[in-house]
Amino acid sequence: MVIPARPYKPKDKSKAELGVLIIERWILARLRHQTFFSLAELNQCISALLIGVNQKPFKQLLGNRQQSFEQLDKPVLRPLPPYAYQFVDIKPAKVNIDYHIQYKQHFYSVPHHLVGEKVMLHAGDKLLQIYFHDQLITSHVRKHIPGTSTEPAHMPKRHSKHHPEQAYRACLGLLNLSRNYPEERLNKACAIANKQGLYRVKQVKSILTSNLDKLPQSNEQETISIPQDHENIRGPKDYH
Repeated sequence: MVIPARPYKPKDKSKAELGVLIIERWILARLRHQTFFSLAELNQCISALLIGVNQKPFKQLLGNRQQSFEQLDKPVLRPLPPYAYQFVDIKPAKVNIDYHIQYKQHFYSVPHHLVGEKVMLHAGDKLLQIYFHDQLITSHVRKHIPGTSTEPAHMPKRHSKHHPEQAYRACLGLLNLSRNYPEERLNKACAIANKQGLYRVKQVKSILTSNLDKLPQSNEQETISIPQDHENIRGPKDYH
């Protein structure tokens, strides 16, 4: 492994960054003619050079880098946080009429009295928190798949189980489809979707875009008969 020379570009650098670049160039200059056959061997040489540069006396000040660290930096160092840093995506959202907000492809409930209000989402990898006026109002386990997470406590008292507001979003989506497709086609597409157990707006739209609703539909379900007695079919008696 040969250490290549690196161009020095001091423009737009802070003093700390310039210091790091100077030390880096000094180490590279010492190693540029050496060949290494493993990363461990290279790291060992770099560590030895770092010890030397940290104990090298300053030109215009007393002491060296190691002594300055021991006297100035080390006394004020704080312990690392108990948990590693976790990225949190923070963004605003508006509470829909079904008292859910959307993040990615999943819907999360909030207290129903916040319908129409703007809230702030704090989405981590495992937890999604929702704030209103800088106050935490609810938390959900973060879901990475399409679906809906609803807390029963967020529902109005009149909504004991399934409630019509949860279907408003789908209804609005179907109404939007009626702008581009005739009513007759939309009704046929919905009938096909119901028959096949497809309840998402994008599935109804897929039926329309593929012109599946224009194909002749049979009222009778085709049944496929599977032979029960055949030379290629084996049962328990064939295994020991």
